[in-house]
Amino acid sequence: MTATPGLRERKKAKTRAAIREHAMRLFEEQGYASTTVDQIAEAAEVSPSTFFRYFPTKEDVILVDDYDPVILAAVRRQPPDVPPIEAIKRGMREVFETFTPQIWEDERRRQRLMSEVPELRVRAMHQLGEAIDMITVVLAERTGLAADDIRIRAMSGAVTGVVMAVMPPGRMTGEASIQTEDFARLLDGLDLLQRGLPLA
Repeated sequence: MTATPGLRERKKAKTRAAIREHAMRLFEEQGYASTTVDQIAEAAEVSPSTFFRYFPTKEDVILVDDYDPVILAAVRRQPPDVPPIEAIKRGMREVFETFTPQIWEDERRRQRLMSEVPELRVRAMHQLGEAIDMITVVLAERTGLAADDIRIRAMSGAVTGVVMAVMPPGRMTGEASIQTEDFARLLDGLDLLQRGLPLA
């Protein structure tokens, strides 16, 4: 019997999660630099080629954020009359408010490794351009403006700047309550941006 697409996707998600969990455990036990892709693959009971189908590099196990596509989808679901930055705020809130304690813990582990490994921090900073591009696409869709319109690029850069100022890579390493407070500050920062960054 042929597996349904839903079942195939669940199996893929399970394999991806297993690879990441074993990788995180090995990084924590023996260090990021000392852990090889072969070791991760063996622990997850997959081949190295299967590892690379899910994560192009070892760095991507830590750096790929599974929630970015989910947040962008949530932003796209907002009613068309909702202003762009408000739609981003609502999309973020919709996703983060569903986080369980386990998800917060997994994110804390990922962020801690990101903060401790210099090459991961450098690569995370290089991903800023990709983040701006992703936001640009969504804002262009919502406004009807071209993705290369300076107004769209500037707004995307401003949104990314707020995120980096409040929750830079490696920031979310504290307790869940602190992470929740940081997320609240992020929404406050986006609210300030939406209101034109008044300082009084």
